Amino acid sequence: MAMPHEPISYPFPSPPSLYDPAPELMRLQQDQPVAPVKLPDGTTAWLVTRHSDVRQVLVDPRFSRAAAAGPDAPQLGLMIANDSILGMDPPEHTRLRKLVARAFTARRVEELRPRAAKLVDALLDEIETQPRPVDLVEHFSLPLPVQVICELLGVAAGDRHIFHAWSDTLMGDWKRDPGEIQAAFDALSQYFEGLIAAKRAEPADDLMTALIDARDSQDKLSESELVTLSLGLLIAGHETTANQINMFLLTLLRHPDELARLRADPDGIPRAVEELMRFVQLGEGGAALPRVTTEDVELSGVTVPAGAAVLPALAAANRDPAAFDEAGRVDLSRTDNPHLGFGAGVHHCLGAQLARMELQEALRGLLRRMPDVRLAVPEAELRFKSGMVVRSLEALPVNW
Repeated sequence: MAMPHEPISYPFPSPPSLYDPAPELMRLQQDQPVAPVKLPDGTTAWLVTRHSDVRQVLVDPRFSRAAAAGPDAPQLGLMIANDSILGMDPPEHTRLRKLVARAFTARRVEELRPRAAKLVDALLDEIETQPRPVDLVEHFSLPLPVQVICELLGVAAGDRHIFHAWSDTLMGDWKRDPGEIQAAFDALSQYFEGLIAAKRAEPADDLMTALIDARDSQDKLSESELVTLSLGLLIAGHETTANQINMFLLTLLRHPDELARLRADPDGIPRAVEELMRFVQLGEGGAALPRVTTEDVELSGVTVPAGAAVLPALAAANRDPAAFDEAGRVDLSRTDNPHLGFGAGVHHCLGAQLARMELQEALRGLLRRMPDVRLAVPEAELRFKSGMVVRSLEALPVNW
């Protein structure tokens, strides 16, 4: 089928507000929910913006992640290795996911909650000794998820400054130099090769040792898959959660009535985390990792041809008035909340339960220990790292 319109240049300019999707996304959702777009490298893709369509892209096996990964795939943003769990379809994806899923079950995550709560208190204890204002990025939102995922994997938390710069590069935007991305990937891979060798020499009770055993004793994954899987878990286990903590707090400060409601009812924190997952705009582009169609698929009356790259716009889907009452309003009491903040389908975020728990404990600690937390600078003076897929604050100075 011929494209119904000329392709639109994408990604769109930065939205005027940190708290809302790009206006172009919402206009497309209403008028052209399946729209052809042209990417910076000249690739043409289809941008999908309605909740029902985005969810179909995420759950329908005809939209392939494997076809959108690897060096020969369309260059659509983050470089995903084709032996990465993010770059696989079943059954290969299922095989790797089963190896690590048991570490992220609800029961296992609840066992980790007391440790996470202690980490929160320890970080806040340290913050209280610092001169004010205090940078929450450096002293709280980054070290908390780093320490949790490092303890789970068995990585020394003291190495976080080593791998975080490489991680930032891998989380770079569409315009990042491919050579720079490859260099960071190679450096992180070498880092993990060294860690794996150390764990082989001295096994421990951690996830990485279990994965090494699955490689060495059970032959369930290749050496390359072992390195890439460990690398992916580390990056995914801290980058998004750290930035969600920052954006959650900014959003709550922007909506003081909702913040006051949460302070008065801390038992509502789990529900608040779900609403903030829906509402917060973690990335400027607004789209999740691309898929490629394996056959013609119809979405909202438009036939997307086989072999087409498809971009599911989560930011728009999570503000779709067809799926959410008063979709543009943050409502921490919302109960009917089918948000797609953790994705859906076989690539539903493996660490969703872990992220939920960390976000809940982070909010609980901040509200208890800093009940009158406030920005120490005007919001307009906050600076975000340039060239990042997710909004990553350079610093978040606060007083209380």
